[in-house]
Amino acid sequence: MMAMRSKTEAMAGLRRMLHDMLTAREGGESAPRLARVKGCVDGAMRALLDSGQATRQELLDLVAAERARVSGPATAEIRAVSLSA
Repeated sequence: MMAMRSKTEAMAGLRRMLHDMLTAREGGESAPRLARVKGCVDGAMRALLDSGQATRQELLDLVAAERARVSGPATAEIRAVSLSA
């Protein structure tokens, strides 16, 4: 029987999988590969939730942080544009 990984190890593994998924998406990877990677990420997140090792908010924060690291911030400040010609 496999030993359960610590929360730190499990979250680090999820962070790596998220990074791989987001990098693949940014790189225009094929749909089948993206679907497989997304399935792995979903499964890892479900396991963390079901085992009580992570809360929904912890996972949301991890996804947001990794997405910002790979793709930049989710929002950016834009300048007002004059509509008059």
